Amino acid sequence: MKTLFINIKKLIQVEDNARKWLAGKEMANLSFIENAFLLIEDEFIKDFGPMTEIPDFNEDETIVEVDVSGRMILPSFCDSHTHLVYSGSREIEYVDKIKGLSYEEIAKRGGGILNSSNRLHIASEEELYQNAMERIREIANFGTGAVEIKSGYGLSTEDELKMLRVIKKLKETTPLEIKATFLGAHAVPANYKGRQYEYVDLVINEMIPKVAEEKLADYIDVFCDKGFFTVDETDRILKAGEKHGLTGKIHANELDYSGGIQVGVKYNALSVDHLEFVGDTEIESLLKSNTMPTILPGAAFFLNMPLSPVRKMMDAGLPIALASDYNPGSSPSGNMKFIMSLGCINYKMTPEEVINATTINSAYAMGIEKTHGSICRGKVANLYVTTEIDNYEFIPYAYTSNLIEKVMLRGEFI
Repeated sequence: MKTLFINIKKLIQVEDNARKWLAGKEMANLSFIENAFLLIEDEFIKDFGPMTEIPDFNEDETIVEVDVSGRMILPSFCDSHTHLVYSGSREIEYVDKIKGLSYEEIAKRGGGILNSSNRLHIASEEELYQNAMERIREIANFGTGAVEIKSGYGLSTEDELKMLRVIKKLKETTPLEIKATFLGAHAVPANYKGRQYEYVDLVINEMIPKVAEEKLADYIDVFCDKGFFTVDETDRILKAGEKHGLTGKIHANELDYSGGIQVGVKYNALSVDHLEFVGDTEIESLLKSNTMPTILPGAAFFLNMPLSPVRKMMDAGLPIALASDYNPGSSPSGNMKFIMSLGCINYKMTPEEVINATTINSAYAMGIEKTHGSICRGKVANLYVTTEIDNYEFIPYAYTSNLIEKVMLRGEFI
């Protein structure tokens, strides 16, 4: 089947050859074609260009023509960091935050990750799947076409595997591109209090081998930060994951200068995420790596945390990805358009930079930059059509407006 979009006001994020990422000053560049066409064949982008160069088609070809005059087309968002498989919300902790309790104080009282872990233990796989499917539909309608989903609310072998099986089922039953990450080292469960080293041994010696045996994860993650897992523990876990073919994606430097960035770089992690605490040493480490620095503006906004020095990182020549951190406790939203707005408002990124950070660069942070993240011949046809707007700058500017008229995933409208 072929679909031909015509009279596209602006076809944004176009490239003739798939790029790895955009870094430093390059992040301010955004390629687009005005008054464009876009041809989709089956699941893939077949061709594009200005309307003056639209190709001739055979009369016997079946082509669905879609006139999108006054509208723009962009590649779907790639959300490279979420925890969207969970059971139940945590609005009571939201009230605790309003009253002044810190993230660490709530965690010490059995809230936070441990709260979600208790709820997940009770829930069935089917309940988790149905709830997660609602969130998948939600983010798809917000323009997300690829998403990474972590485990980490199980905190036992049985429940971590339960989460990963739910993610596997989501992969098999949705049009989104989904990557699964094993995050057994998200927190220390209550029954291992005072015996953290034993829990780390459980992750290494039992969880990782079983996850690998069932081929349930693409990546492995560790919450390497103050009050959670140490650099040495993270090193051991990443080494074990590497032996089983699991590349790292690390929670790092959200709460302090934890060393998480450096240990992530040591193991060639695909990304290090959060990064509220980044100095010259961390930047120098990242500059020598292939690791994508990934900022989670929703979590910093929701928790009122210090902001990552994004401009300093880009000025040093680093790439930046933005992701939602969709989860029940610290970022209960998967709206990547709002993440773009936060990137502009709080981090002083330009509209061009946030578009690059949520498409090409976040695709790299998921390991899918060769197939997603831009309008490029041969890439998967994941895209969205805007409403009638004057400029692409309006997308992050109008931060609460729904500006998406149509969504196409894998070459089909949803």
